Amino acid sequence: SSNVGLAGAPRQRCASAGGRGGLFASARATAAVAMGRKPIVGGNWKCNPATLKEATELLAAWGGSTFDADKVEVVISPTAVHLPSVKDKAESMGIMVATQNVSNTGMGAFTGEWCAEHLDDFKIKWTLIGHSERRTKYGETDEITAQKVQKCQDKGIKVIFCIGELLEEREAGKTDEVNQRQLAAVIPVIKNWDDIVIAYEPVWAIGTGKVATPEQAQETQKAIRDYLRTKCGAGVADNVRIQYGGSVTPKNCAELIGMPDIDGFLVGGASLKPDFPTIISACAA
Repeated sequence: SSNVGLAGAPRQRCASAGGRGGLFASARATAAVAMGRKPIVGGNWKCNPATLKEATELLAAWGGSTFDADKVEVVISPTAVHLPSVKDKAESMGIMVATQNVSNTGMGAFTGEWCAEHLDDFKIKWTLIGHSERRTKYGETDEITAQKVQKCQDKGIKVIFCIGELLEEREAGKTDEVNQRQLAAVIPVIKNWDDIVIAYEPVWAIGTGKVATPEQAQETQKAIRDYLRTKCGAGVADNVRIQYGGSVTPKNCAELIGMPDIDGFLVGGASLKPDFPTIISACAA
């Protein structure tokens, strides 16, 4: 399908978001077209909203918008309890759903967990793994993220794999070192890179209102791609999609997506707002 209406019916494509253009926009367009990297926008709802009614009202608020499904992919991550209730509506709008987490085990005596087999059974094609809140608040180690990625690879579940540095790590000049360490843990278990999207989220920019400048984000994401080129070859490096995350809004997204190594966004708070489709449209422009 080319033009997918968020209300369900085919529609005309949204107008381009304002503010995008010039050298960077053409650089990204050239890089993306050459490598075939379709932009991807993720919406991480975290532990929100408070009620199912609010979740369904949010989807309804997006219903008047459209996006070109040939030009951008969209995945939202509701809470685990909301996900089954919003999945059909989201998918009817051309939006895939993802869990925010998945177990590093299989089925069994693992209270509070759900595993890749469950996602496969529910036809949930995506999950997040390694979000900084999982790493910093719940003790998720690089080893655990690798185990989770391997489970998903085995079941054909697509992964948005999150990496990124703390503020003190950036100030100490360790951004690339942290990103490379987090990636090095999972590279050995990835057999199918088509099922992997990398989300670079500087932890100091998540939910703080602080945003890496487009130049900072581009520099870091190019370094990620260059690292993958040395470890996995040009085929992987040139084709894997790398999102930026960290206080992305409708106001700053157009400039960010113009960067050649930014292939979309993982959006937090702004994905709980009625104007989230503005970010999608910027990536499809």
